[in-house]
Parts: sequence; C-alpha cells; structure tokens
Amino acid sequence: MTNQNEKRTMYYGKGDVFVYRTFVKPLTGLKRIPESNFTERDNTIFGFNCQVSLKGDAFLPSFTEGDNSLVVATDSMKNFIQRNAATYQGNTAEGFIKYICEAFLARYSHIESVELTANEISFDNVQVPKGDGHENSEVVYRRSRNESATTTIEVQRTATGSEVTKHSSGIVGVQLIKIKGSSFYGFIRDEYTTLPEAHDRPLFIYLDFNWEYTNIEDASGVNPEKYVAAEQICDIANTVFHELDNRSIQQLIYHIGLRILERFPQLDNVQFKTNNRTWETVVEEIPNSEGSVYQEPRPPFGFQGFIVTQEDLKKKATADAVVSAVQ
Repeated sequence: MTNQNEKRTMYYGKGDVFVYRTFVKPLTGLKRIPESNFTERDNTIFGFNCQVSLKGDAFLPSFTEGDNSLVVATDSMKNFIQRNAATYQGNTAEGFIKYICEAFLARYSHIESVELTANEISFDNVQVPKGDGHENSEVVYRRSRNESATTTIEVQRTATGSEVTKHSSGIVGVQLIKIKGSSFYGFIRDEYTTLPEAHDRPLFIYLDFNWEYTNIEDASGVNPEKYVAAEQICDIANTVFHELDNRSIQQLIYHIGLRILERFPQLDNVQFKTNNRTWETVVEEIPNSEGSVYQEPRPPFGFQGFIVTQEDLKKKATADAVVSAVQ
C-alpha cells in the first residue's frame, strides 16, 4: 500500500461461496489427549461456505472512477475457489484456504493480499443395518446440525513471495448445559441488584472458540501431531465443564483455555466469546423428584470475551509449584 492509502479501508469480494469436494485425503495420526477419543477425520466430504476478500491499491480506480480494468469479477472469484479445490493436495481447512489465497496472488499480480474465511459444512454418518447390528453407511451422510469449525487466513504479497499476516482457527455454535455443579454468588449487591445468588444452578452457555498457532505451518496437517482438531477442542470444553465446580462463566472459560494450551503447547492463545442462556426456573421443587421445571431465558443476555495465553499457563504452573512446595 502507498502512504496515501495505507489506512484506507478498501476491499471487495464474494460471500456464500459453497464448495464441496469428496474423498479428500484423510487426516490421521492426531495427537491423543485424555479428554477425547477423536484421532482422525475421514474427509469423505470436505465442505465449506467461503468468503473471500481481495485487497490492493490497484482497485482504487474502480471505486473512484468506475474503472473496472483491474477488477476480478466476484463471480470469477467463486469459480476460482471451486475449481482450485480440485487441485488441493492437503487435508485441513487451514491448509486449503492458505492454498487458495496463495493461488489468487500467483494468478493476479496486482492483488496485494487475500483474506479468506471458510466455515465448515459438516455431515454425520448414518447407521444402516448389517447382520444383527448396524454400521456406518459408506455412501449416505446426514447434514450435521451441530457446531461447526471455522478458519480465517490472510496472505499478503511480499518482495520475495508471500506471508500469512492473519490467521485463526475456531469452532462456533457450541451449546452446553450443566444441570448441577455451577454457582454464581458473592457479586456486588447494591440498589441496582435484583438477581438472587445461586449456589447450585443449571448453567446453559453458548460458546465460540478461536485459537492461533505460534507457527501457522502446524495448521497444514503435514505433521498431524501438531494439528489441533476442532473436535478435540470441544471435547476438552465438555470435560472441563463436567469436572469443574465453577463459580462463574468467567472462571469456566479460563480453565478451559488453560487445559487447551496445556494439551496443545503449539497454540499461542485461545479466544472465547460466550453467551449466558441459563434457563429461568418455573417450578423449583417437584414432589418425589430432584428435578425442576424451566423455561427459556428472556433477553437481555449476558456475554463474556476473554483470551487465554501461554503466559497464563506459565503463571498457573508457577502458582501450582508454590502451593505444592508449601504442602
């Protein structure tokens, strides 16, 4: 970018670019962790909803003068992504979109950087009869309604080639309910406070995770031991939620983040966006039952945002060592 335009927001692109490829090379050999039995992804259906943005000073005349001589039509972007999906040789979303970004830069020399986000469209196996039992069908899959992985990468042209200037992997749409073992009390009580303290409540939360690798090449899948699968991140969150007698959502996501970084030291940080959707009690006590009746919460909703870093993990290790020495 020139000095005149270095702070200017200027990009254009195409969204809702759906691409499905079948029989991509399986991702195997993932690191085993105690919280998860997920160790491989078959990649029979490799599907994404993509959004691509092109950036560069060369596009300024198209905004200021209506000069389209250097404009790559957004329909061409869509075709470029879909057709180049056939030549990708890897097996991860991160590797795929980095490959596409670099291909854009190689094809169009006036593009300065490409940012691409891919939201996974996942499919689940369906069970079919076999003998006295059932097995996974090899040809029929069900569109998943569960959470989905997401990845964003920006690749910028350099004097010697290109470099990744932005990256994050993530998973969105996680929804977890813990019916016992959560509390929220001890907060400020003043003339504005109407919320009662809760010493054992059901806790229903929405979670979105993002994580960044210290070395983006670890996201390529070339060394599967270094790759972090979204499915494993979910399993860690499930486990920590199960184990922790949490006193707030803030405490919960902090400990989830620490566990993720402990299991995957190749990550630089884990980012959280959470939303409190705890049910409202309708009937607190039911005779001859430990259950209650609840309804959906009414808005507004509380939310949290937090980043857990490797520095947090180091501080926890130091604190644990002090406690251990005292004991």
